[in-house]
Amino acid sequence: LALIVLFVIIHHFGFPEFNTEYEDSLPAMYSSFKMNKSIVSLSSITPIKNSEHFIVSAFIEHRINKDIRIISIIKRQSLQPYLCIFCNNAHDCKFAKAEIEIHSDNFGFPFGASDVMCQGDGTENANQVALSINTDISHIYTTQFLPIKNRVEKYSFKYSFTVCISNLFGKYNNVLQFVQSMELYKLLGVQHVVIYNTSCGPDLEKLLQHYKREGILEIVPWPIDQFLNPSPGWNFTVHGGDLHYYGQLVTLNECIYRHMYQTEYILLNDIDEIIMPYKHINLQLLMEDLQSNNKDVGVFRIENHIFPKTKFEDNHRFRRPEWGNIPGINIMEHIYREPDRKNIYNPTKMIINPRMVMQTSVHSTLKHSGNVYLVPFDVCRIVHVRSPLQSHLSKNECFVDTRVWDFKDKLLPNVDRALQSSGLLQILD
Repeated sequence: LALIVLFVIIHHFGFPEFNTEYEDSLPAMYSSFKMNKSIVSLSSITPIKNSEHFIVSAFIEHRINKDIRIISIIKRQSLQPYLCIFCNNAHDCKFAKAEIEIHSDNFGFPFGASDVMCQGDGTENANQVALSINTDISHIYTTQFLPIKNRVEKYSFKYSFTVCISNLFGKYNNVLQFVQSMELYKLLGVQHVVIYNTSCGPDLEKLLQHYKREGILEIVPWPIDQFLNPSPGWNFTVHGGDLHYYGQLVTLNECIYRHMYQTEYILLNDIDEIIMPYKHINLQLLMEDLQSNNKDVGVFRIENHIFPKTKFEDNHRFRRPEWGNIPGINIMEHIYREPDRKNIYNPTKMIINPRMVMQTSVHSTLKHSGNVYLVPFDVCRIVHVRSPLQSHLSKNECFVDTRVWDFKDKLLPNVDRALQSSGLLQILD
């Protein structure tokens, strides 16, 4: 009956006209309605009907009046006014105008990571939300809704440490470095790793499925290339494309909100980086020490240090024949660390308290509460085995850094077991 009344009203009075200056409150006849059934999107990327924009996931924002925050991908030069439509379990739905905030870091790409905020009475009781172009609410009943997560604010966490790895793409198949990193994460105290997967190689896919079965790895499908032309790089003028690094900024922010009430700390780093404590045996002791001395800090920035994959340890003590057919880099062989480059900014990655972060970029947060602390590099630094940035340097001009060798007694057999369980390695008795 409510639907019939709504359609009669719309038939006689037409749709309301909205624009960026529309009033804060909607006319009463359009402020709420009853929906018998909604279409719930099961995809990690959902196009907004009749627009060039996309929504990713939705969360109750307990820190801001229990508003609804929708992680989104917005074309920066094609902004349109939107209505939020949010419904509760009884299918009672309400309209509210949407506030769109495009993140300040977009690196010049046409599309950017964005937050769409839905405000108004009833947001805290909603469990589904959708966006509609303001002048086109006739499509409400075929619009895809997102489930709203984080509806309960928690301070007892399932995990102490979660690693968010933003993107896999380009059929990435660096199996050996990945398995060594995963096993090091576990030895350092990480209980949960999240990967947003666009594509990877067949061998790495076997390894991912092993860790998923083991319970440490959460794989979020990220089919961004089905919707946009994602860039394989960070610089729009060099790499082109629609969106920075396959949507790296979107997935990093999504990961923070997805796990805000599941984990005490989140590590934001790339797949080939390990945030390594140097004065503590694990991350738990590191963070207890850092947090006790910096009680108001919610963002801990960790310096990146390059270990060139082109420089090998002379004695080849970890060049194991059983790993000969495993694709990828053996980080145990690369112990030469490049010195910092003069007058060049040394980028950082982060360990964060997710409940103190609103928006993040790659190397620093964009919006946060509390303070930021740059961790001294002798306390903790990133072991980043990759192509050199100073290829002209000799080994003698680099620092010898064997920190990963401290874990060899447990790391080597654990790597073998993971490769064996993945079907990638046969261990002969």
